[in-house]
Amino acid sequence: MLVELRVRDLGVIDDQALLLGPGMTALTGETGAGKTIVVEALGLLVGERADALLVRPGADEALVEGRFAAEPDAAGVDGAGERILARAVAAGGRSRAYLDGRMASAAALAETGGELLDLHGQHAAQSLLAPATQRAALDLAGGVDRGPLDELRRQRRALTAREAEIGGDGRARAHEVDLVRFQLAELDAATLEDPEEDDALRAEEERLGGAVALRAALATAHEALAGDGGAVDWVGAALAAVGGHGPLAALTQRLRAVAAEVADGADEVRRLAERTEEDPARLAEVGSRRQLLRELRRKYGDTLGEVLAYREQARARLAELESHDATAAALGEQRRRLDAAIADAEAALGRARRAAAGPFATAVEHRLQELALPRARFEVLVDGPAGESVTWLLGANPGEPALPLTKVASGGELARTMLAARLVLGAAGEAVGRTLVFDEVDAGIGGEAATAVGRALAALAAHHQVLVVTHLAQVAAFADRQLVVAKEVEGSRTVARVRPVEGAERVAELSRMLSGRPGSATARRHAEELLAEAVPAAPARPGGRRKPAVRSSARAGR
Repeated sequence: MLVELRVRDLGVIDDQALLLGPGMTALTGETGAGKTIVVEALGLLVGERADALLVRPGADEALVEGRFAAEPDAAGVDGAGERILARAVAAGGRSRAYLDGRMASAAALAETGGELLDLHGQHAAQSLLAPATQRAALDLAGGVDRGPLDELRRQRRALTAREAEIGGDGRARAHEVDLVRFQLAELDAATLEDPEEDDALRAEEERLGGAVALRAALATAHEALAGDGGAVDWVGAALAAVGGHGPLAALTQRLRAVAAEVADGADEVRRLAERTEEDPARLAEVGSRRQLLRELRRKYGDTLGEVLAYREQARARLAELESHDATAAALGEQRRRLDAAIADAEAALGRARRAAAGPFATAVEHRLQELALPRARFEVLVDGPAGESVTWLLGANPGEPALPLTKVASGGELARTMLAARLVLGAAGEAVGRTLVFDEVDAGIGGEAATAVGRALAALAAHHQVLVVTHLAQVAAFADRQLVVAKEVEGSRTVARVRPVEGAERVAELSRMLSGRPGSATARRHAEELLAEAVPAAPARPGGRRKPAVRSSARAGR
């Protein structure tokens, strides 16, 4: 639902902000007042062509911003989620698009805007003109279920991928068999079992490598202590030199203690050296094994666990390749069964769509008769095995050929056809929430036909937010709220203002639309009658609440 629209420097609008609510809103005003500019602003949000001529003279660029939010649910709880769309059109002709405050491509804006907003009338950005949308609408109206065919096609895509996976080229398959056999031989020869083997080997290698260095250090220490000319000899020589001299008795005692300590240390070094075992052969074996494991990880996985998993995958792949012919035959038979099932499902879907086309066309024709197109012909052309090609055709007048809606020249006829289709689809359970904008829907009608159009729009507003640009009081009277567009002269500039009208002001605006004389007593009585008659037909809002009043603000000169 569109909850806020801001337009700046677009056409005769300088700066206008509108707050909108659910239900039906009528946009009225004198011819040329600028009502169409509001619709063109909305068109920019759904990706319509950005024309530099739309930029207000003297402005650098025009800006349109729309804030969309989920509509309240049946309990009256406000919906969650909000999207903000924006489009800037430079006076030089280039445009920029924004989604939720971030720069976006015009295509992305059009895609998102098309999901939130639908224009009906002289504009081309109408979702129901798209062939895929017309097909989906026919399915909805006829209760056609395409789920079984979609599932069969999903299975067929998976089967095609499976066939490609097992390989179809004999030479390539033979080459892969040789490669996988070589890899398996290499992996099996390595006799890998433990994914933690390398960690254990690393610890053993560190221990064995340390033993060599430790024995070398101990040997050097023993030689320094007890070897010829070592510490034991030097301390003994010093002791012999001072021994027997009375004044040196204390020193002699200390040297004896040192000699005993050095001799004890030399014995300890010898014992440690004898207990330290060296195994150069095992060290070399561990190093070689670790190198092999590194090579396997380089080829088959970052860890030994991944290498072991690859080995099992290779074993399964080899079995698959060696049984290729049997597997290919089984897949081929499965493909033939699926193709036959798909053909049957397509035929059934085509029959269902063709069966739904007549009642849907009749229902739309009936609605068109209520909307002042009493002799219009609406047809649904269904073609293709699954009825995948769906085209809506309209012959608005007797003697005219029924043409695809994209070729219908009259914006009013197109808008009324879309209104009729929306009413039929709403009865079929079409999803609610999209904002629908109708321009020219009342072109060329009046009287009871206009009342029927107004009543139809009000009924549609039970399922969607509806904004209608109208010149007819009979249509505007059915709206939940009414906005009036009027031109004003400020200084030397003409600007358009959009403001809500309620109560007596709304009666005066409807009087103007009826007679051109807002003060006419007769026109006022007629306007009051229209409003009174329209009230019972107005759709109930979610939760039974009255819809909030529209607020409008305009900031001139900024």
